[in-house]
Amino acid sequence: MTQPLAVLAAEQKSADVTDWPDRIGWIVGLLLFIALVYWLMRQGWKWRGTLQGDLPALPAAPSAPGPARLELSGRYHGSTTAGQWLDRIVAHGLGTRSRVELTLTDAGLDVVRPGATDFFIPVAQLREARLDKGIAGKVLTEGGLLIVTWEHGDKLIDSGFRSDRAAEQAEWVETLNNMIDMNSTSSTDTTSSTTITTEGTAR
Repeated sequence: MTQPLAVLAAEQKSADVTDWPDRIGWIVGLLLFIALVYWLMRQGWKWRGTLQGDLPALPAAPSAPGPARLELSGRYHGSTTAGQWLDRIVAHGLGTRSRVELTLTDAGLDVVRPGATDFFIPVAQLREARLDKGIAGKVLTEGGLLIVTWEHGDKLIDSGFRSDRAAEQAEWVETLNNMIDMNSTSSTDTTSSTTITTEGTAR
């Protein structure tokens, strides 16, 4: 009886031996695969940035933008071509996710991003604000993102933000759209007045 028990114990001890060369080979192969995927992602990012090289430099905030109408602290989740939430824009740092401080004044929207490129959207370039659930690969609950549509160069851009206090995003949508409507009306009135004045002078 003692001999079979000894054989069984020896077999159990042998089963604990690990095939280290195979395991190390698998680990090295996995690390190389991860490195390859990361390299391909970086190359794709650079290629996309090259394609978007015609996008003008981002506007800087004016020295005297006026008093703040609204302020927001939260996260910047990226920018895409307007209406195409997966067509990420990476030129000029717009593809970098970051913390964000938004300040809305009569001059426009100031976007301050610690550790990333700041930019400013003049009120004349604002086109629309809405609540949505996704942008640039980031999906949240319905209405979880504040999306600001703006014009830069000849391109319409959607930029996505999420406030640390999500309930205040509805106020931002309302205020931004009111500003856009007022600016659009003012621009139309100015154009009409200029046309009437020109016609009167011609006569």
